[in-house]
Amino acid sequence: MADNSSNLTINPRSGFCKSNSVFYSKRKPIPLPQTDFLDVTTFILSRPHHGKTAFIDAATGRQLSFKDLWRAVDSVSMCLHDMGIRKGQVILLLSPNSIFFPIVCLSVMWLGAIITTTNPLNTPREIAKQIADSKPSLAFTTPELVSKLTESSSSLPIVLIDDEIGTSIKTKAKIVSTLSEMVKREPRESRVRERVNQNDTATLLYSSGTTGESKGVVSSHKNLIAMVQTIVERFRLNEGSHKFVCTVPMFHIYGLAAFATGILASGSTIIVLSKFEMGEMLSTIEKYQATYLPLVPPILVAMINGADQIRAKYDLSSLQSVLSGGAPLSKEVIEGFSNKYPGVKILQGYGLTESTGIGASTDTLEESRRYGTAGLLSPNTEAKIVDPESGKALPVNQTGELWLRAPSVMKGYFSNAEATSSAIDSEGWLRTGDLCYIDDDGFIFVVDRLKELIKYKGYQRPLLLAHPDISDAAVIPFPDKNVGQFPMAYVVRKAGSNLSEKAVQDFIAGQVAPYKRIRRVAFIAAIPKNPSGKILRKDLIKLVTSKL
Repeated sequence: MADNSSNLTINPRSGFCKSNSVFYSKRKPIPLPQTDFLDVTTFILSRPHHGKTAFIDAATGRQLSFKDLWRAVDSVSMCLHDMGIRKGQVILLLSPNSIFFPIVCLSVMWLGAIITTTNPLNTPREIAKQIADSKPSLAFTTPELVSKLTESSSSLPIVLIDDEIGTSIKTKAKIVSTLSEMVKREPRESRVRERVNQNDTATLLYSSGTTGESKGVVSSHKNLIAMVQTIVERFRLNEGSHKFVCTVPMFHIYGLAAFATGILASGSTIIVLSKFEMGEMLSTIEKYQATYLPLVPPILVAMINGADQIRAKYDLSSLQSVLSGGAPLSKEVIEGFSNKYPGVKILQGYGLTESTGIGASTDTLEESRRYGTAGLLSPNTEAKIVDPESGKALPVNQTGELWLRAPSVMKGYFSNAEATSSAIDSEGWLRTGDLCYIDDDGFIFVVDRLKELIKYKGYQRPLLLAHPDISDAAVIPFPDKNVGQFPMAYVVRKAGSNLSEKAVQDFIAGQVAPYKRIRRVAFIAAIPKNPSGKILRKDLIKLVTSKL
């Protein structure tokens, strides 16, 4: 239970306290370091364990021992310091998953500088926008992606994540070093390092926030340390050697905080896939005897549907748990998987970029069998269910917006006080934007992914409204059995316009990454709105699903 809950009367079954309408976590609290001056890299480095191999590159078989990893982090942070990088400066990392990604992150955070990551699928326009907002002093990227950076910002100094500098790259980009050169440098015994406070900023990751356009989420070292502790305790990783297959993108909060950093604290081995491919993932589990597999629901469904062929071709006997995130799993999926892979536990997680990936989880198969749940509140986490209209906190089994308060909740949105104050109140409660209820046993159920809908609105609606033939628009998630959902636009044409569906799709496609493109367009006379002008997305979703 949360620390300030000791004098309150809390229902042991639900975790609900009537006197303040707060739900307290039923999980055992986890100890967090109380020292002021501590960075997340030092915290991970100082945790005792018996692990030998930190990372394995699935494609090449190249391995990085913990000894080599920490020596590389020491060398790279020294080189960055020699380049003039100091505490509080921002470093951009544009790269697919690799065993080098964590070296960059840990080195930057060790200095007290701030890491900002970007999706390799983003367009130069989207990357330029993030550069303009975050103002990085330096960027790390791969030879394949360097052209995206030169199109985004011609003056940004670049460190190439590679062994060789190609001549075609040399002429265009301002390349100041390579990661391989930095790693080769002998670390100096004595050098002055600035002291890093737990409240200092560690990461700046871009999320669509709970309102409007993409925003930089500012997470502190304290936030990341809480995340690391939660993960290590959740999977009881101190109790033996484990091997995780990293299928999730490291630029995303869960990939960065868990696989690029957090799991290292337990001495576990992380096997890195540079991109997701089903066959490669399965052969990697077999080849390296992996024990944990994180994935998203569509991959889980594919594993159920192809189970007979998969089991005939691959030996997955080492696998102990699959960790699913992104959307709660149905009874059919959980039981289907358990029947096909009887020795493997299904665990689920719920979290946001704004809560450093922490929020709720199911930690046993029995908990996952509370079908449709997002799980029990994570340790040290408190929740409220708040009526969006009245602002009143609600008891068990009543639906409202989920608010979270925890050591993992972000500091705020970067250079955006207005967005921060609308997302986090004066008492530290984060408004998640998800409509949920908490049942009699403390399990959270997400009823409506308001957050997802708002993400869609944030990405594409302003772009649609910029089109000369569009007078109004709304974007909703359209259900799809393969990807879960994709963006669909409702568009109001200007008088006299004969704008086509393809013209709308092409207009958006030229400006955003592939996963943000509008896949379906419907024309409508007017966008339904409430009296205050808010788009009634539920009405549009009902309209489209009634025609399926």
